[in-house]
Amino acid sequence: MSNCILSKTAAELIPSGIRKISDKVNERIEKGERIFNLTVGDFSPKVFPIPQGLKDEIKKAYDEDLTNYPPSNGVLVLRQAISKYIKERGGFDYGTDEIVIGSGARPLSYTFFKAVVNPGEKIIYPAPSWNNNCYVQLIDAVPVPVLTKFENNFVATAEEIKPHIKDAALIAMNSPLNPSGTVYTREALKEILDLIVEENKRREKINAKPLYIFYDMIYWILVYGETKHVNPLELNPAIRDYTVFIDGISKCMAATGVRLGWAFGPKPLIAKISAMLAHIGAWSPRPEQTATGRFLNKTEEVDKYFEHFKKELFGRMNIFYDGIMEIKKSGYDVDAIYPQAAMYLTVKLNLIGKKTEDGKTLKDVDDVLAYILEEGKIALVPFYAFGADPKSPWFRLSVGTCGMEEAKAAVIMLKDTIEKLK
Repeated sequence: MSNCILSKTAAELIPSGIRKISDKVNERIEKGERIFNLTVGDFSPKVFPIPQGLKDEIKKAYDEDLTNYPPSNGVLVLRQAISKYIKERGGFDYGTDEIVIGSGARPLSYTFFKAVVNPGEKIIYPAPSWNNNCYVQLIDAVPVPVLTKFENNFVATAEEIKPHIKDAALIAMNSPLNPSGTVYTREALKEILDLIVEENKRREKINAKPLYIFYDMIYWILVYGETKHVNPLELNPAIRDYTVFIDGISKCMAATGVRLGWAFGPKPLIAKISAMLAHIGAWSPRPEQTATGRFLNKTEEVDKYFEHFKKELFGRMNIFYDGIMEIKKSGYDVDAIYPQAAMYLTVKLNLIGKKTEDGKTLKDVDDVLAYILEEGKIALVPFYAFGADPKSPWFRLSVGTCGMEEAKAAVIMLKDTIEKLK
């Protein structure tokens, strides 16, 4: 189709780099090829089913014929359950009129961006990060990516953000972070929040629009070991008036296809997001909403599920982490960040310049990616797909689709594949 008959937004829309890679891998798998697909941030339902209690409640809700339109802001039983859930587990004190439900985190993210940013205004976001560049494009804003560093666990710092803050409309924050699976420390996060609060005090004096905060915490339940999720409001309560938090069940309950997320924040902003969702119709179905509300209230059952789920994810990531460290000991320029959160391991495969057995030189990241896939049958996502430097040797490894034995087998294949290089 010719671009001349499309809108500027549609014609220039950035394709998902992750989907582009994973779709090609899935095509090969469907043809019978055995590939360890460690690309997409999804779960295999056969390996990680949703909680049985949630499944039972969804069936029950359909049996009760709860199939008409839900309220535009979400059914009350769910908003009540979420209010209790986020307070007990994270210290977030928000009432039911400060919570809105959507069909997953994506439409909520988009509508918040659209609600507070005008075309041509600037949005700050870390790079690498998931889909912020796409949302910026969809609302015709100006992207301000902040390239993050391994030394800071690929989390943006106040020092990196400060030069861009004066005329920005929104700053997109994410912790735990996709793709790195890392989190903000209390100290680093407080520095950023203090910076934003000071900027908004300056704007208030001149009656200017505030700098809003988009805070994506969809992975906050999935933290491991000594890692803790920090509630930003504890560090600087003043951010409450211009921050919207995004959460849901897609990751913490392996329920990516159930399509249920929520946003919470200041009542006026939440009301606008709700109104926009009503026009789009991006509601989560009433049965899923009712079922999730009922299930979240079963605290002991939810706790039991989280404990098992996190143990399984952490175990897989440790298998890959230990394997990468063994390869590193062999003298190859590979590395990994010890698992902190989410379902991702940050992996370094700096193999550019190495030669394959047939004498081909790996000249760039795509050559490394292709070699690992063809020779090792392992599919990863390069950080450049999330906005990082195209030359970055870092990759995201996702463990949501593999069993423990598959993870062990993949590590052996990766080791053998890398050690064939000269």
